[in-house]
Amino acid sequence: MIEMWELCGLENCRFSTFSWRTRLALHHKNLGFTVRPVAVSDKAAIAFSGQSTVPIIRIDDRVVSDSWAIAVFLEREFPDRPSLFGGDIGEQLTRFFNLWTDRDIVSSLVPNLMRDVLDCVSDADGRHLRAQIEGVLKKPLEELFSEREKALQQLRRRLQPVRKLLQAKPFLGGDTPSYTDYILFGVFQWSRVVSNVEVLEASDVVRVWFERVLDLYDGAGRKERAREERMAEATT
Repeated sequence: MIEMWELCGLENCRFSTFSWRTRLALHHKNLGFTVRPVAVSDKAAIAFSGQSTVPIIRIDDRVVSDSWAIAVFLEREFPDRPSLFGGDIGEQLTRFFNLWTDRDIVSSLVPNLMRDVLDCVSDADGRHLRAQIEGVLKKPLEELFSEREKALQQLRRRLQPVRKLLQAKPFLGGDTPSYTDYILFGVFQWSRVVSNVEVLEASDVVRVWFERVLDLYDGAGRKERAREERMAEATT
């Protein structure tokens, strides 16, 4: 059995974009796993790994951290299971997509919605996240949130190559999903879990694709309640 450590917020919400990449990679490989929830500020819980961030997986005495490193490890360790990359060339191209997503997509969205994350975590975790983001960007989270519309417009423009692919095939991997799908999915799953802001317009082919990926693996992504759903339950 594989153990996986991932971030957990209030009401048991699982909001890490990188952990969602690993979750779907494990489902893709048809591997059973147990999830170990970790608070953002609880570094002691993952001290065994020598790392300060999640996701982390452990199989027997082997520990692997970083979502990309985990994907490569799973591909090497379980070659008889469905491939995440589709071969060596596919792995290289997926690596490029991973770097592009982290640099251009995550950076276009996450800082401007981080204020919403504070409502989804404990006060201690909120202080940790605020200090981290504001320390890098030199702006209050509230100011970044007020600039979100401009950031969303930039994000949507950057997604145009993705739209071109999805106009031809149902997944970024083609007719079936691959790790490229899980990389981008994690970004929008993060926003779905932490914020009510509509990141993707309803008519956007990327939004249609996202809904499709939510339903994969018996609805693994959709079973995680969106922020709007959690708020509705809290008022009933």
